[in-house]
Amino acid sequence: MATQSPFFGKRDRDADNLTSRPAPLMGSGTNLSGTPVSPSSLTTQAANAAASVAKEGGSKLTVGPNIKLKGVEITDCDTLVVEGLVEATMDSRVMQIAEQGAFKGSAEIDIAEIRGLFDGNLTVREKLVIHSTGKVTGKIRYGKIIIEEGGQLSGEISFGAATSGSKPATSALQAAA
Repeated sequence: MATQSPFFGKRDRDADNLTSRPAPLMGSGTNLSGTPVSPSSLTTQAANAAASVAKEGGSKLTVGPNIKLKGVEITDCDTLVVEGLVEATMDSRVMQIAEQGAFKGSAEIDIAEIRGLFDGNLTVREKLVIHSTGKVTGKIRYGKIIIEEGGQLSGEISFGAATSGSKPATSALQAAA
């Protein structure tokens, strides 16, 4: 005598509720509750989203945890947030390296905030901040510097972001590794 599998039995109609419906596609004319949405309200929402991005400081690239970005040149990026590994050259306004993040390569930055690792050529035109978990090695030039207790800085370190006609004074500042 054959037994019937419980997986292929009849379906209860009571269990089929509104949450089992797929969400409507973008621009389908209805919202999640099923009521009509006018195209003008979608345009307003998109405009508000674009305005909030502009308020945050323009273009932002985030390299998330466990992501590796290698062999690239990053341009036209206002803010770079590194939570994974980046091997690149770049010219930007702001760089933030998280504790688990690492950057290897060459960077010219206005403001750099390092909580993870930086290895390579770093020119910071305004302010370099190395937090207690940060480690910066290589050829470093900076305008202003803040190093929290525990932060590490080693390599060829120069005061003054180099401009095309001047040579910065080299300092003997090196932190123990």
